[in-house]
Amino acid sequence: MEPKPTEAAVAAPPAPGTPRFRLGKQSSMAPDRGGGGDRGVSGGSEGSAEAAAGVANFQLMYMAHEGNAEGIRELLDAGADPNFRDSDGRTAMHISACEGHAEVVQLLLERGAEAVVEDQWGSTPLADAMHYQNHDVIKILEKHDSNHKVAPMHVNSDRDVPEYEIDPKELEFTTGKGLSKGTFRKATWRGILVAVKKLDDDVLTDENKVQAFRDELDVLQLIRHPNVVQFLGAVTQTNPMMIVMEFMPKGDLRKHLNNKGALEPSYAVKLALDIARGMSYLHEHKPQGIIHRDLEPSNILRDDTGHLKVADFDLCKMLKWRRKVREEMPVTSPGNACRYVAPEVLRKEEYDNKVDVFSFALILQEMIEGHLPFYNKKIDEIEKAHSSKERPPFRAHPKNYAHGLRELIEQCWSENPVHRPDFRVVIDRLSAIQNELAHRNRWKVRPLRCFLSFESLRKKDRNEGSTSRSSRSSRSNF
Repeated sequence: MEPKPTEAAVAAPPAPGTPRFRLGKQSSMAPDRGGGGDRGVSGGSEGSAEAAAGVANFQLMYMAHEGNAEGIRELLDAGADPNFRDSDGRTAMHISACEGHAEVVQLLLERGAEAVVEDQWGSTPLADAMHYQNHDVIKILEKHDSNHKVAPMHVNSDRDVPEYEIDPKELEFTTGKGLSKGTFRKATWRGILVAVKKLDDDVLTDENKVQAFRDELDVLQLIRHPNVVQFLGAVTQTNPMMIVMEFMPKGDLRKHLNNKGALEPSYAVKLALDIARGMSYLHEHKPQGIIHRDLEPSNILRDDTGHLKVADFDLCKMLKWRRKVREEMPVTSPGNACRYVAPEVLRKEEYDNKVDVFSFALILQEMIEGHLPFYNKKIDEIEKAHSSKERPPFRAHPKNYAHGLRELIEQCWSENPVHRPDFRVVIDRLSAIQNELAHRNRWKVRPLRCFLSFESLRKKDRNEGSTSRSSRSSRSNF
C-alpha cells in the first residue's frame, strides 16, 4: 500500500486544448476570480477529439457547479473522471468547494476524487472553501488536507497585506519555559524580546473566534499609551496566525500578588493609578471608546520598572455608534477570571464601560486584602453572590482604607452601573489619596530627623565643653 501523500497531489497536466470551466466562482488565487458570466467553456476546439471525449467530464464540472449530486452520481457511473482537470488545473472538487456544495464534496471523495490537488495558481479545494467561507465544506476537507490550511485573513494581492504584517520567519522562539500568560510565548524579533500569542488551529473553522481575532487587531492598531501594552505586529497571511506584543519581563499582576500578598496602601494606590490611567485612555479613545470586559490581574502586565500595563483585548468591545453592548455568546471566564466579571454581564444584560470600573474595584480591594475576591467561595457560587448584591468583605485594618479609599471601592462596585464613577474621576480621587498617604508618611519621619539633629547638637556641645575644660586645666599647670 502506498503511503498517503503529505503535500498537494500533483495530477497529470490537462491534455492540450482542454477548455477552461468559466462558470461560477473561480479559484481563490486566480487574478481574475469572479467568474466568466455566461461563458461556460473557453479555449477549446469543439471539433477536436479531446473536446468530444471531455464532454462528460465537463458535464461533471457543471453538475458540481449546480450542486446536482444525483447527476454527478450518474456521470461517475457512466465513466466520468472524478479527477478531470480543466486548462486551469481545476477539478470538480475545486468547483464544488467554491460553491459550498458539501454533499457533492462528500460524494466526490467517496468516488475517488483527490482532496489535495492544486490548480495552476497553487490553490487547493480547501483553500477555495476557506476563501469563500464555506464552513461545511471546510470541515469535510480539513480531514483530508491537514497540511494545507489557509489563514482566514489571507489576501491574494501584496497591496492588500496589512502594514502590521510580520514575516513568521523573523520570529525565533525560545525553547525555555513560556510566559505566565497561557497562550503567549517568548520570542526574539529583529533583535528584541517579544511576546507572541499563537492562535489555536480551531480558529480556522470557528467564525466567532476569527471575528474575535479581527476585532482584537482592530483595537490593537489604534491604541498607544504608557499604561497599555504595545502592539508590534501580527502574522495573518499564514498559519498559525499570531499577535506580537512588547515583552513584559516581570510577568503579570496575578503572579506579583501571589508572591507579595497584601500590599501597603501607598503601593496599592500607585499600582491602581497605573491601571486607571490605562483604562481611562481606552474608555475615552476617539472616535470609538473601548470596553476591555476582561480586566483582571492576569491581564495586567508589569514592565521592567514595575509599572503596570493593561493587556489582552480578545474580549474587548468597541463602542462605535452604540452606548451599550450585549454578549452574543454565553459568558465563559476560565479559572478565577469570573470573580471579576460585573453582575450585569453574568446576567447577560446590556452593559457599558462601567463593567471595567466594577472589575477595577475588586482588583484594588484584592491588593489591600491580599487574597482573591470571594476567596472562600467556589467558582459556581460567584454568580449567585453577585445576584444577591453581595460583595467581598473588608477584613484589613481600617487604617489601610483611610482617606476615602474604602468609599471609592464601594462606589466603583455599585450594583447600579450609573453610580460607578468614570476612570477620570477615579484617577483624581486616587491622586488625592496618594498625596494624603505621602503627607502622613512624611510626618512619620520628621520627629525622628529632629531627634537625630538634637542629639548631634548635644554631642557637639558636650565635646566643645570637654575641650574647653582640658585647655584651662593645661594653662593652670604653667
